[in-house]
Amino acid sequence: MCLIVFAWRPGHALPLIVAANRDEFYARPTQALAAWEDTPAVHAGRDLEAGGTWLGVGPQGRFAALTNIRDPGQALGPRSRGELVAAYLQGELGVETYLDQVASRSGQYSGFNLLVGDAHQLGYLHARDVAPRLLEAGVYGLSNAGLDTPWPKLVKARTGLEALLETADPQRLLALLADNEPAGDSELPETGVGMATERLLSSVFIASQNYGTRASTVLIVDDQGRRRLVERSFGPFGGHLGEVSLEV
Repeated sequence: MCLIVFAWRPGHALPLIVAANRDEFYARPTQALAAWEDTPAVHAGRDLEAGGTWLGVGPQGRFAALTNIRDPGQALGPRSRGELVAAYLQGELGVETYLDQVASRSGQYSGFNLLVGDAHQLGYLHARDVAPRLLEAGVYGLSNAGLDTPWPKLVKARTGLEALLETADPQRLLALLADNEPAGDSELPETGVGMATERLLSSVFIASQNYGTRASTVLIVDDQGRRRLVERSFGPFGGHLGEVSLEV
């Protein structure tokens, strides 16, 4: 997952709204959003190579999502980051306890940003931070740096989400995630991947021959705990592969 914008509003009629794009190599085998056969209360896409996931919901109002840190010079961890999301959704630990445990062993993973929450709390951990934090009410964005690092696509998507909060229409949120306009060269971050790649990765929606946005996912949670998930899947050059809609 490479871009997540979300509104966390405890006490509101819609306390959590999430719009997220997962960017990955098209060749990596993936299962679309569904209930997991081994844990039916978990609803998420699944990485069929390592068994984890990038975003999903679980029992007792659980939600979790992850983005990678873009840093070509970082040490590669021996474990898959997707298991961090899956383990929370399949487990029973509370938000703070789980994030504290992950923080104590974050060196086993390549760089990541992790969100985990339930009906009452939403927590965030950056792999290089000593301690996680509980998030206050607000509208946030995560890409491949720290929380709310103002990369152009993050700022654009977060602003777009703010304009859609009162309607929270899944199709309009998916349209926000489909924006394929790259940022101007003067706005690009310098993350060590070269100008051509920075330009390719600068749009909200990424499309190329080998790498791009594989899934666009919208999650809307209401104050009764009902959760609506809508996910679109994509192949090379952004070709549309299908759409799944669930209410759990």
